[in-house]
Amino acid sequence: MNPRIRRVAVQDRYRLKLEFTNGEQGIYDCSHLLGFGLFKEFNDWRYFSQARVAGGTVAWPHGQDICPDTLYLDSEKSEG
Repeated sequence: MNPRIRRVAVQDRYRLKLEFTNGEQGIYDCSHLLGFGLFKEFNDWRYFSQARVAGGTVAWPHGQDICPDTLYLDSEKSEG
C-alpha cells in the first residue's frame, strides 16, 4: 500500500504541495482536472483553495477527492 496524505497546501497554478505519511513530499498538478465532470468547481479558485486532508487523501467541501494512490504515484517528489 502506498503512503497516505498527512498534510496539503494549495499552491499557485492548481498545484497541491503534499506531505505523505512516509515523510516524502511531492507536488501534484490538478490543472488537468479543470472543467472535468465533478471537478468543474475547481475552476473557482476560492473553492479549489479549500482543499483539506480527509481520510488519508485530499478532499473538498462538496465531496470531490483524489485517490491517495494517484496523488502519491503521479506527484513530483521533492526533498522537502
